[in-house]
Amino acid sequence: MKVCCLNNISPLGLERFSSDYLIVDDVHESELILVRSFNMLEMAIPENLLAVARAGAGVNNIPTDKMAEQGIVVFNTPGANANGVKELVLAGMLLASRDIVGGIEWVKENRTDEMIAKSVEKAKSAFGGTEIFGKTLGVIGLGNVGGKVAKAGHDLGMKVIGYDPYLSDEARGQIPEAVSLVSELDPIYAKADFISLHLPLLDSTRGMINADVLAQVKPGCVILNFSRDQLVDDEALEKALQTGIVKKYVTDFPNPATANMEGVIAIPHLGASTEESEDNCAIMAAEQLRRYVEEGSIINSVNFPRLDAGMKIAKHRLSIIHKGNDIFLKDIVKALENTIVIKNLVNKSKGVFGATVIDFDEDVSETLLKKLHDLASVIRIRQL
Repeated sequence: MKVCCLNNISPLGLERFSSDYLIVDDVHESELILVRSFNMLEMAIPENLLAVARAGAGVNNIPTDKMAEQGIVVFNTPGANANGVKELVLAGMLLASRDIVGGIEWVKENRTDEMIAKSVEKAKSAFGGTEIFGKTLGVIGLGNVGGKVAKAGHDLGMKVIGYDPYLSDEARGQIPEAVSLVSELDPIYAKADFISLHLPLLDSTRGMINADVLAQVKPGCVILNFSRDQLVDDEALEKALQTGIVKKYVTDFPNPATANMEGVIAIPHLGASTEESEDNCAIMAAEQLRRYVEEGSIINSVNFPRLDAGMKIAKHRLSIIHKGNDIFLKDIVKALENTIVIKNLVNKSKGVFGATVIDFDEDVSETLLKKLHDLASVIRIRQL
């Protein structure tokens, strides 16, 4: 099985592949791809490609829909870099509260001053600020990162308000009871000294922080965006910064507009750029590819259903990627009738796509494989 890395991938991840896997440089030879930020949107898809694993959460750089149509499973690694991003969000709050950067720059500019120890006592008042203790933190999106940010804010003595209409019971259990969960965003906009965004870029979230929202926020608030720059309307943001409605905008996704605005603290997408995050993402991505190849299991896919196939319990296993789940199940049962005895069948669907794993002892004939390939709903079949 040939694996191509389109970006540098931590050796701890690559070590998860056995000698049955070969790391190759030519992407067009690959059956598996590991990627971080490389833009695959216009790339020719290798003919034999089975799966892509993004060592990170966002998949904006991967044509997931196009790959789904070709039966190529796309994985991401949610939560693997969550702690690294959480810590940078906390750093962003502190940088916005106190002019630490300005103070450091002042020291650099005055480093030749032999009396700097005294001079600094006069200069430091220009770089004062406020503490975050006792302030109100509004967290929009309480998933892997947002949940950790909410907990950290609470642990630092902040009042925390959280919003997430899709909050799972498991995620809720990780959030302190003192965190106030709201069903609408208005309380966050009205009360929060800091608003932290932790949600995906969708049609429904694009430009969600707009002029109407910024007219509702608490004057002098700080907006922290460690998700995607397009969640915020740049023109409305600039006006809010100029009028002081927004004190600071801290983003890990600078663009040509925000990089040139006064009042913006722009960080060069460093949220997951820690040794630990890169290792964790690489390990998770490699494990997901390996399990898909060896078991047919699909864990953390963005374009196919989650399917935990477990270990094979019979002599043979077929992994089938298909469309139209109900139609497929009727077709597959009919196709296999009087041909094999099914020992185990696991089937899951997500939207129009489905995945099925079948275990059986009978030998697989070319006639049977052709019969299955000819089913209209079948996209790809692998014998494991």
